Amino acid sequence: MANHLGQEATTGPPPATVAPVASPPLSDRALHWASRRARILAPLVTLLAMVAFFSVASDRFLDVRNFQNILTQVGPVAVAAAGVTFVLLCAEIDLSIASVATFAGVLAAYFWVGTWIHLGNWGVIVGLAVGALIGLINGFFVSRVGIPSFMMTLAMLTIAVGLSIYVTQGRPIFESPTLLRYLGGSSNRLFGVPVIAMVATVVLLIAEFVLSYTKFGRYVYMTGGNREAAEMSGVNTRQVIMLCLMISGITASIAGMLAVGRLSQANPAAGGDLLIATIAAVVLGGTSLFGGEGGVRNTVLGILIFGVLSNGLNLLPNISIYIKEALQGIILVGALLLNVLALRLERVRTRTE
Repeated sequence: MANHLGQEATTGPPPATVAPVASPPLSDRALHWASRRARILAPLVTLLAMVAFFSVASDRFLDVRNFQNILTQVGPVAVAAAGVTFVLLCAEIDLSIASVATFAGVLAAYFWVGTWIHLGNWGVIVGLAVGALIGLINGFFVSRVGIPSFMMTLAMLTIAVGLSIYVTQGRPIFESPTLLRYLGGSSNRLFGVPVIAMVATVVLLIAEFVLSYTKFGRYVYMTGGNREAAEMSGVNTRQVIMLCLMISGITASIAGMLAVGRLSQANPAAGGDLLIATIAAVVLGGTSLFGGEGGVRNTVLGILIFGVLSNGLNLLPNISIYIKEALQGIILVGALLLNVLALRLERVRTRTE
């Protein structure tokens, strides 16, 4: 009887079978994948749409020489944008990049001509050092003194412009170092690629490596994402901000000297468009103005969008030159609107998960 009861105790109803969970439809999975990557997909779609449109609208757009022209034109912007990416990721801004670029280029040309002292190609080192020093000064007053980066770099913009005019006495210098003419010259190419584009690629790759694979890069994202939390984790956010503004000064000086090499002259009144082009390119790529989101990969897409748009509008026939700049601004606003909507979709998806 015990055995019988034991057998009854161990004998029970068969275990319930668990119904397999149906996988979501392919369309839902694709939407989920896209929404999680909206920050990079939005500028990519914008770029592809522009390439497709200008390819149809102009028979010269897909020419190899035209692509070489695009790479040459965006070279200085790409170099400056690499440094600005660091600054924006820290939730700061650098408005002095155009004037720093002009001042560094002017100094390189000034010491090449030898009005006061002749340094030859070593004047390029002076330009780099001055750019780094200006960036360091910006960083010190922003991070240590507490002046907002908007106001500090705006003041530095004025200072650098004044120094450029003082050095040149308001006159262009119609000579430039041979090194800069080689690196920035529009006709200088290796394997069909403009040398200036190669320089920009090297700078962008270094910036990508630093931001993605070094401790300093992680600190940059932490500083921009949540400064108080970063400080509680032991991150010296003041030092991070100061170094990022110094990096921006260095890349701005490189960009300015490349522009001097491309034009074979240094003009103290030139370079004003670099500020708008650089910040627009970085933001178009999806790097947030509020810090902590984005990166060099986004910046590359933004640079290409800006370059393709500027070049494509110049190739369109039957459009007045006086309206092209306004059209460029309207299209940029549309691209920024697409980026904003995509970023909101990404954030909503992240919160719901």
